[in-house]
Parts: sequence; C-alpha cells; structure tokens
Amino acid sequence: MTITLYCFRPVAGLPDASPFVTKAMVLLKMAGLDYVEDRSGFSKAPKGKQPYINEDGETVADSTFIRFHVEKKYGVDFDAHLSAAQKAIGWCVEKMCEEHLYWIIVHTRWMDEANFERGPARFFSSVPAIARPLAKWFIRRRIAKSLWAQGMGRHSPSEIDALGMRDIEALATLIGDKPYLFGDAPCGADATVFAFVASVLSPMSESAVRDAALANANLVAYRDRIVQAYFPENAPA
Repeated sequence: MTITLYCFRPVAGLPDASPFVTKAMVLLKMAGLDYVEDRSGFSKAPKGKQPYINEDGETVADSTFIRFHVEKKYGVDFDAHLSAAQKAIGWCVEKMCEEHLYWIIVHTRWMDEANFERGPARFFSSVPAIARPLAKWFIRRRIAKSLWAQGMGRHSPSEIDALGMRDIEALATLIGDKPYLFGDAPCGADATVFAFVASVLSPMSESAVRDAALANANLVAYRDRIVQAYFPENAPA
C-alpha cells in the first residue's frame, strides 16, 4: 500500500509551509507509516486545501480526518497512554492552535510586509514576472478578506500580538518541564502543537509572538526535540 501525501514544500527550516501539512507528516511518522510527497496536487485538493492523502485510490482530506483514517485503518491509538481528561485537554489545545493561533500566524506572515517578503512571496516564484505583482495582490486581498470574516483581521496588530502571546503562554505552561505535552511519550496532540510552535518560531514569523516563544526555552527545546525525532535532516548541525 502506498500513501501519497499532497503537500506544499519545505520553507525556512520547516518541513512544510503549512502547519497542517506538518501535523499530518508527524502523525504518519508517529504511526510508522511510509509515505511519498506530491507537491503538485493543490489544484485537485478535494476541499480546496492541503494536506490530503491518497491511499490505493481512497482520498482523505484534512489533517484531522487523516488522523482518524490512520487510527481506524491501522489500529493506531496515538493517545493510548493518556487519561480521559488528558485526551480532552489535548483536543482543546489542538483547536486553540488550529482555530486561533493559526489565524495569528496567517496575519503575521501575509499582512506584515517584511514577513511576507521573507516567506510567502517565495510561493509566487513560478508565476511569470509580469503577472507576479497582480497575483500577490489578489491572493493577499483574498487572505485579508478571510481574516476579516474569521474575526482576527478586525483587531489591530498590537491586539493580535496580545492574543498570540496568551496562546504561547498557555502552551509553555502546559508543556512545562516535560519532554512532551503529557509526559515522556508524544501523543496525537503533540503533532499539532509541534507544527504550530515550529511555525511561530520560524524566521518567517518575526513578531512579538515569536519573541514570546523564543523567550520560553522549553518551547524551543520541545520544537528541537521533535525535529530531531521525526525530521533529523532539518535538525541544526
């Protein structure tokens, strides 16, 4: 059986530009499943987003549904060592990352001019030079509309920083001095938390939120620990 993971591409030391793709990569690695990457499938994404996987003709879209698929098909229990309360906390933490911190990262990368140029602007390199400025303007305008509709875009930059720093404080407190979110072994939620902590720490995301993350040595060590375990090719020399 071959699992094809449809993804974007590595950028700025991250396994993938999307934290959701990175999450899916970690889940597949944690499950001990081999996969191949396909970076040409975005136009065919069934939900208009990546990641999605195809396994022997079966397509599964969305990182959380990829997790459900792996758990059901392969009998993997990412949270076997957790209590019911820990599983509930893990779900809540995942949703904080995916439904709140995500939009802060999007705003930081796409709406800040310097961050846009050092990060997302690279994604337009395949667009003909004459059309590139228009393409950038169009996509950034669409993302700004999404941010406004979601609500994050209605806040000032300083307000967004304040919200992001609370997320970072919560994650740093929950991890504490433990190797992983709930102790000595990673669980399913660690795939999500790692993906978003790594995204915040990326040099693409220069901001007060990144500064807050860098100031928490346990978050930096947590990121480095999981990079070493699952992406050793990205680990610092």
